[in-house]
Amino acid sequence: MAVLRRNARRGRGADHAVDDPLDAAQERRVRAVLALGGVPQADLPDGVQQVRLRLLERAASGREAPRDVSAWVAVVASNLAMDWHRAKRRQERLGERLASLREPEHASGEDSRLLQLAVAQGLDELPDAHRQVLVLRFYADLPVRGIADELGIPEGTVKSRLHSAVRALRDRLHEDEVV
Repeated sequence: MAVLRRNARRGRGADHAVDDPLDAAQERRVRAVLALGGVPQADLPDGVQQVRLRLLERAASGREAPRDVSAWVAVVASNLAMDWHRAKRRQERLGERLASLREPEHASGEDSRLLQLAVAQGLDELPDAHRQVLVLRFYADLPVRGIADELGIPEGTVKSRLHSAVRALRDRLHEDEVV
């Protein structure tokens, strides 16, 4: 805990909050490990925040601060980079599966593949919450109530997200002149 406080005092500046457990050098190390791990530039700030959060959670749980905070944050950042790749692969596999599940009866083989690809790409571009309800509704065939129960959200929220997601996906497909 003393190490965290000392790091917080050293790390104060325009970019750091008073209770920031990472000093500037540790933050640069986290960014470097994430970048070397293949995490895109746009996702680096989120990765740094995840490392901060884990360090703060560790301190809040009463556990002793790591002996070498710099080494600890590098290991956590490396694990986050691996998690990012796993999530990306899961999303790619999901997109492929979704594209292959629904094949329109009226489309030819070539048109069908183009539509499947366009739908998969459109789903990838949706916010997670919208993609989640679309997949549960149209690919898992869950009713609105089932989706609400599964996600722990009100049915009205499910309906709203479904409406917004379908509209966004439809607009995307029209934009690309797929439908």
